[in-house]
Amino acid sequence: MENIILLNQNELAKITHHRSGEIKFGEKIITVPKDTNILEFMASCEAKFVLFGITEDIGVRANLGRPGTATAYQSALNSLVNIQHNKFCKGSNLLVLGHLDITSEIEAAQSLDSKIKEERKELFKLVEKIDAEVSHVVHQIVKAGKIPIIIGGGHNNAYGNIKGLALAKGKPVNAINFDAHTDFRILEGRHSGNGFSYAYEDGFLKKYFVFGLHENFVSKSVFNTLKELTSRVKFVTYEEIEVKREKNFETELENALEFIKNEPFGIELDLDAIPNIPSSAMTLSGFSVDKARHYLYYFGKHQNASYLHICEGAPELDDSKNNHLTGKLIASMITDFMKAKA
Repeated sequence: MENIILLNQNELAKITHHRSGEIKFGEKIITVPKDTNILEFMASCEAKFVLFGITEDIGVRANLGRPGTATAYQSALNSLVNIQHNKFCKGSNLLVLGHLDITSEIEAAQSLDSKIKEERKELFKLVEKIDAEVSHVVHQIVKAGKIPIIIGGGHNNAYGNIKGLALAKGKPVNAINFDAHTDFRILEGRHSGNGFSYAYEDGFLKKYFVFGLHENFVSKSVFNTLKELTSRVKFVTYEEIEVKREKNFETELENALEFIKNEPFGIELDLDAIPNIPSSAMTLSGFSVDKARHYLYYFGKHQNASYLHICEGAPELDDSKNNHLTGKLIASMITDFMKAKA
């Protein structure tokens, strides 16, 4: 766990806004004490969930997208610590490790231009290094008997999440993804658009369901690939449910769960599927925040739900006076998942 920059109690206290007569999440959240064996502490502490952040946008840049996803974790943490600790959700059920130490990768990426072919290849290599770090941390959390909650970064990190879970379970695992895109693109080098296709190709991903795919954002070649893999990769489009009204939201949740429920599965949510959320690929049309939250709660209730990953949010791309709201939404989604698993 040497690749984690630990959150300490002093830092936690600085961002927790204390108020008389209230108990905030930040007053009860567990952190790893100084000079303590992280793995032993994690395995023995009372918390059921272990949260860590990924403060990168290298995968997004490698995918020719707009950077900004590096800021989501801190924004989410600032909001999360200031919600109420009460009977509905308890801060003491959450261990916050801190964030992934990818300082060297971020520094190396700063001078690279994704529009230059050879430099984009260097970004691919940096994403591979982050993959290894993410999979290691997820693997350790699951082996400790806890449920990982991964916040921030691009959707490239789905690969590390899936690999880490699969290695911990000793077998391929499944994934459900609330997303406007498949992120199942060609294996051209690692970036935020092919985390699931690489996980599938490398044998870590058994079954994959994309929930709410936007028909206008998927190439013919990707659709052809999905058609060939129909026994292991399925999807329902946003348009089928909300525009054409050919399918029902609740029924499709049930169908998706039926497809993935027999193996441990990860719950993925890409914030660019929700209208007006600052992200690399921001949209004006998509499922509502309420439906996204219900999606997390619905799948989180199942015993095989094994991690939560919320990604692609980019608070720094919000130039309004309310740029804290992306973090506030992520905090609500984290507690929705925790309540489901309770």
